[in-house]
Amino acid sequence: MQQTLTFVRGLGRHREASVLAMLAIVAIYLSLASDYFLEPRNLLNVGRQASVVAIVALGQALVIIARGIDLSVGSVIGLSAVVAAVLMRDTGSETIGLVAGLLTGLACGLVNGVLYTRFRINPFIATLGTLSIARGIALLMTGGIPVPFGGFAEFVGAGRIFDIPVSFLLMIALAVVVHVFASRTVVGREIYAIGDNPKASRLAGVNLRAIRVFVFALCGLLAGLGGLILAGNLASADPNLGMGYELDVIAAVILGGTALSGGRGSILGVVIGALLMALLNNAFVLLGISAYWQVVTKGLVIIFAVGLDGLQRGGDDD
Repeated sequence: MQQTLTFVRGLGRHREASVLAMLAIVAIYLSLASDYFLEPRNLLNVGRQASVVAIVALGQALVIIARGIDLSVGSVIGLSAVVAAVLMRDTGSETIGLVAGLLTGLACGLVNGVLYTRFRINPFIATLGTLSIARGIALLMTGGIPVPFGGFAEFVGAGRIFDIPVSFLLMIALAVVVHVFASRTVVGREIYAIGDNPKASRLAGVNLRAIRVFVFALCGLLAGLGGLILAGNLASADPNLGMGYELDVIAAVILGGTALSGGRGSILGVVIGALLMALLNNAFVLLGISAYWQVVTKGLVIIFAVGLDGLQRGGDDD
């Protein structure tokens, strides 16, 4: 028993490696269990499915590293897509629609950040409230009826370059940018410092309020981008778009090694976590397992990831 516990703690200390190992195990099993898994079309589809979750998870990771959490990202995905589609339809301008969609995500993130920093509302409660508000506004704007959506967003969501999904290439590019930002810039290091020790960071001259508002705003902006990509892939902006995505996003972040207690996490781990979540969803489809089990699996994955983090922190305390 003690050896098993030591082994699990060891996995927790090398989260990226452990998640990559799980990714490989699932991939090997699917390659044996399904004749369709290794087909290029299916693998590219997995990459496309992972791209939106990973893009939004990049912002969520920075929020959690700074000791926050954003539960509203799923609703922001839907609202941003609806705003973009409605304005594109009413104005006839694709540019106005796309910019408005991104600004909607940014505005939602700013609201979350202000509620946390100015009004001292716990981010869990604040973003739970904005989750409901954003979804309600999307439903009010459309009457619950999807709005056609296309143009450049459709190219980003469903298009390919050299047979590789554009959304997957965009995910890789954004992951590199966020990794460099988080690890090589002053603001990036301050985000980690705030999550590790807020009091020490304040005494060192770090503007906690500004940094926290910034990470929430960035998370909202990336959720808005995710909404445009998802709606473009479907060629339709549904007010219920993104429902449940907060679970996938948080699972990818935590599974990738980001500590809920803040101060620790890697962008590479987030991307691997998103790929694992997409692979698990793909497995249910290929194996013909009920979609209801997907919800159960997501919950188990979150519990497993948080459990690994708890074992690691327990080991550090010892």
